[in-house]
Amino acid sequence: MDSNETDLKWFAIRVTYSREMALKGYLDQCGIESFIPMHYKEFIKRERKVRKLVPVIHNLVFVRLNREKMDEIKADISLKIPIRYIMNRERREPLVVPDRQMYSFIAVAGAYNEQVVYLDSNVLSLREGDRVRITGGVFAGVEGVFLRIKGDRRVVVSIEGVMAVATAFVHPSLIERVS
Repeated sequence: MDSNETDLKWFAIRVTYSREMALKGYLDQCGIESFIPMHYKEFIKRERKVRKLVPVIHNLVFVRLNREKMDEIKADISLKIPIRYIMNRERREPLVVPDRQMYSFIAVAGAYNEQVVYLDSNVLSLREGDRVRITGGVFAGVEGVFLRIKGDRRVVVSIEGVMAVATAFVHPSLIERVS
């Protein structure tokens, strides 16, 4: 990749007709960092239970590029896979996810743990609760908001306006408040 590492940003992208895996394959071929939140889902196939890894939200892909290269890719493959930016409605520009927030999100969502709970961003008001960092365990280094969900204490990492993901139970001794 010919762009500076500092110019790279995480963009939230929408594709049509559940073609997020096709876009991810294209991006992987090009050596472009991307992420699709996935989870295991059980299906009945020929009277047998089959467990398959599928996207949590169809049509959603996070891509790490600079804006110019993202616009080039958007134009290059628009005939095969139409893609659009998810927009920040207040600023009327593409939604950009900060690196630290995205890597915390990937650390939790990329675990494919059945105890991870995905939440719609409209359901939660993440301004309530303390900003925290997990200091130990599987999610060490993850920063988010400490909330009680489904009776357990969890750390929620939110991509504003898109979605949020909550860790499995985190013992309070493994959490420190971030100012």
